[in-house]
Amino acid sequence: MPKTPRKKTSPRPPRSAPDATRKKASARKTRGKSTTSARKKTRPLATVVADALDDMKGQEITMLDVRHLTDVTDTMVVVSGRSDRHVRALADSVVEKCKAAGFRPIGVEGKETGEWVLVDLGDVVVHVMQPRARDFYNLEKLWDMSDREAAADLGT
Repeated sequence: MPKTPRKKTSPRPPRSAPDATRKKASARKTRGKSTTSARKKTRPLATVVADALDDMKGQEITMLDVRHLTDVTDTMVVVSGRSDRHVRALADSVVEKCKAAGFRPIGVEGKETGEWVLVDLGDVVVHVMQPRARDFYNLEKLWDMSDREAAADLGT
């Protein structure tokens, strides 16, 4: 029986020749990935955190700009929760909303007790505290240099 030659269904162009269909396919692959991540990170991290805390009824939300004081973070957020359950819920909401916006949390500490939960997001550090812990540690006074500068100006 004589062999019949196989018919090629799709001729493959040489690799050196530009192929418009290959370029379109590769553009589609990268285009889909880059636009999603760019679309997710359009809002600033501090705004995402503030909205998450406000949505969960966080009390006395204070944002401190600490760029001139430390290289560890840019913004420190201090917020109060009504109970240990509320403190944990606030911290969970911050983590969840930040992940949805494309920001990955570095770590969460203190969730077991619910007295003081720290959420480290890199550029923003969130302290979610019960009112008695917030009054005791008074982080706003510790990190707010405008009060210290005003007191120094009065002294001279």
